[in-house]
Amino acid sequence: MDVPRVSVLLQAGRVLSSLTVDSHGGPLRGVIAVPGDKSISHRALLIAALAQGASRITGLSSGLDVAATRRALEAFGVAVEPAGARGAWSVGGGSRREAQTVIDVGNSGTSIRLLSGWSASLDALTVLVGDASIAKRPMGRVVEPLRAMGAKLDGRSHATLPPVVVRGGDLHGIDYDVPVPSAQVKGAVLLAGLRAEGETTVREAQATRVHTEEMLPLWGGDVTVTLGSVTVRPSRLHACDFHVPGDPSQAAFWVVAACVTPGSDLTVGKVYLGPGRAGFVDVLRRMGAQVEIVDYDPVSAVGDLHASYGPLQATTVGGEEVPSLIDEIPALAVAAAVASGTTTFADAAELRHKESDRVSSTVGALRSVGFQADPRPDGLVVEGSGGRPARGGTVDSAGDHRVAMSMAVAALAASEPVRIQGWECVQTSYPSFEEDMARCRQR
Repeated sequence: MDVPRVSVLLQAGRVLSSLTVDSHGGPLRGVIAVPGDKSISHRALLIAALAQGASRITGLSSGLDVAATRRALEAFGVAVEPAGARGAWSVGGGSRREAQTVIDVGNSGTSIRLLSGWSASLDALTVLVGDASIAKRPMGRVVEPLRAMGAKLDGRSHATLPPVVVRGGDLHGIDYDVPVPSAQVKGAVLLAGLRAEGETTVREAQATRVHTEEMLPLWGGDVTVTLGSVTVRPSRLHACDFHVPGDPSQAAFWVVAACVTPGSDLTVGKVYLGPGRAGFVDVLRRMGAQVEIVDYDPVSAVGDLHASYGPLQATTVGGEEVPSLIDEIPALAVAAAVASGTTTFADAAELRHKESDRVSSTVGALRSVGFQADPRPDGLVVEGSGGRPARGGTVDSAGDHRVAMSMAVAALAASEPVRIQGWECVQTSYPSFEEDMARCRQR
């Protein structure tokens, strides 16, 4: 079993690390379980905190992003406590109070946007801050509808950038057309709508993740879903038990890894594959990848993903499929880099507003290990190597967890070891990534 080498150093009071992946560790085999879905974890905590009684949540993501939401709720007076073995959490909802300090969401864009909506109905002053990456995240798309509902919000650059100040209170429902496809904006408005007077309807020209509208009824939320719109009415939520399934965005790294590492045959177990989350599987299949969905449960939308090594062909990714795979593009870019032909990722300008400018950081990372890639305003173009693996080298993760893990995937079949700088960023979503890599890698 090959164990990735992690180097740690201190710089200006910060812990910095790098991961070195040995390129001769063998194929990936067996069955692997990924952390609980990050998007679902955030929403489970926030919805449970609005309910009467204590909800029990299992499978919660262990990453720092979800921990930021958990700490935020604690600052609002919500009891969030471990509940026995196997990583269960108890969330005691029904009472909120004004936070006595600013709420620091760290690196979590989901936290700052959803919390803006969650706190908009609270008669209190809430200040939401984050790290240097969060300070660049566009917030106007959230501020606009919440202001229309009656909340008072402010921030830098005319309330388009964090920090965000929310003066909540009495809200009224609105009928809102989302200008930029965003499940986070939709979720923020729906959470605010739970405590607003009258109906709140969110309309989307392009479908996004459906977690908020799927989960609210489990806690008793009064929600109506039609084609292209979601309506929520004031609701008295009640506690429930909820399990967070495996994160498809994390599963994508292992699926791509199996597809590009010779001799690999790997199963990722119990992954959420519902609407808006499995687009990467369709893309890989178009590329000729051997990827199967096994033991799929249509009720829970959970199944296993089985993937094995094989030659890949280029494809074009764009249009309405992009929201269903936006987070998986760095991993898909690795698959494109070893495919035959030129792959284009288009209509993905939102990549430039992630933890990094993910277009630039992905292109730079691919080039660092000998692949050919070029940026475009709304995505990137990757020239496939026709099966030639990455060369060894040093990669800058740009502090972006998805870029870092994608390059660890590329390194598995590299000709020489690959050193990934800034590996500490992986803690935001997948703290056990390198341990899982070692477990499923066979010499």
